[in-house]
Amino acid sequence: MANHKSEIKRHKQSLKRRARNRAMKTRIKNVVKTVREAVSAGDKDAASTALQQATSVLDKAAGKKVIHWRNAGRKVSRLNAAVNSLS
Repeated sequence: MANHKSEIKRHKQSLKRRARNRAMKTRIKNVVKTVREAVSAGDKDAASTALQQATSVLDKAAGKKVIHWRNAGRKVSRLNAAVNSLS
């Protein structure tokens, strides 16, 4: 365990950030899965609604540096292509 006050504070901060990042990554996985399930079911309306939500979540994650901005852009682009393939 840390010996200095600043190290103790840093450790607490890292634990908080780790929990926040893990929650955000789990949320990303869930919204991407929702879009993919709607696409595989062939439901255009549900897929486009889920895509909007997924785009928002991915952009927020990229803005907070949870994932790289290019990674977020790539995921959004691929999900977009999948949803557009339904029409």
